[in-house]
Formats: sequence, structure tokens, C-alpha cells
Amino acid sequence: MDKNLKIFFDKEGDVLDIAIGKPTEAISKELDNDVIMRLDPNTEEIVGFTILNFEKRFEHLDSSETLPIAATFSHISRALEVEG
Repeated sequence: MDKNLKIFFDKEGDVLDIAIGKPTEAISKELDNDVIMRLDPNTEEIVGFTILNFEKRFEHLDSSETLPIAATFSHISRALEVEG
């Protein structure tokens, strides 16, 4: 089943949360350097990620940062109506 990503950013805490599908209870496992993977406690399916110090990682816009996450994305096409 395809699931939507839900992205939440807490500017005050500098925390980015990414939920895969509906946000749900999860167990957390730190992957590397403030990146946390969230797993369903029953199925161990990945249900999201939390990235601490998110803005601090990207404070220099001319640089890039590699996160220890691999993802697969697919394009969802939608019909567009054009008004004449």
C-alpha cells in the first residue's frame, strides 16, 4: 500500500519529523548523528524519521548534507484541468 509522507518542522526545537502514512506510536532507533528512525513496535516497519538540529545542518545554503537514509519515490500523476 502506498503511503503519503507527512512532514512537520518545529522551528523552536529545530526538529524535522517525517511520518510515513498516518503518524503513529513508534519505537525509536538512532541511526547516526541526530537522525532517528521510527519503527512500528509490532511489525518493525519504518513509520518515520526525526532529524534533530535540522536547520543547523543546512545553515550554509551553498553546502550539502548527506543523511543516512535511503528512499524510493514514485511519481503520482494527476490530470490537470486547464481553464480557457
